[in-house]
Amino acid sequence: MGVLENKSRARTFYKYLSKVYDRINPFIWNEQMRDEAIGMLDIGPDDMVLDVGCGTGFATEGLLTEVDTVYGLDQSAHQLEKAYAKFGSRGPVRFHRGDAERLPFADDTFDVVWSSGSIEYWPNPVTALRELRRVTKPGGQVLVVGPDYPKNSVFQKMADAIMLFYDEEEADRMFADAGFTDFEHHIQQARPGSPRAITTIAQVGDE
Repeated sequence: MGVLENKSRARTFYKYLSKVYDRINPFIWNEQMRDEAIGMLDIGPDDMVLDVGCGTGFATEGLLTEVDTVYGLDQSAHQLEKAYAKFGSRGPVRFHRGDAERLPFADDTFDVVWSSGSIEYWPNPVTALRELRRVTKPGGQVLVVGPDYPKNSVFQKMADAIMLFYDEEEADRMFADAGFTDFEHHIQQARPGSPRAITTIAQVGDE
């Protein structure tokens, strides 16, 4: 387990990262990649949408171009403070502070559950993926973006020491173990040579 796959350490990390997050993030996960991922979804203005690990609201901003209201959840109070400043406490985003592994929502609540840049900090990713599936309506979609496993052996050792990085084979295992049977992976990249993102779209069955 990487050093940041610990909730307390991750909260401390984001206490400081939140100050510069919006300036650093575009080098890894930019608007074009975000909008490309949103375009992979079947999403409409009246859909109930949850952004898990919403952070300062970068993905939330993109989702709001498609839907009227987004529910945003994050464990970091410092990240949420930045998000409040963007959207206000009574705007189109309903904010919740909480844990991806114990979502404070009822079963079958959302049409779309989105999570970008969060899975790499989850100590138990399969548990959290089960939660994402639980709160998604039958026939709904779950989209998860995480860091693709580096090809270079030196970077692999660094990645393993810091947080969760995974390839498509590992993504297959995690999503299958979480109960998903219908899913596909896409590789996204800001520019040649930059870190690659693995974007998974999973369909929740009608059972």
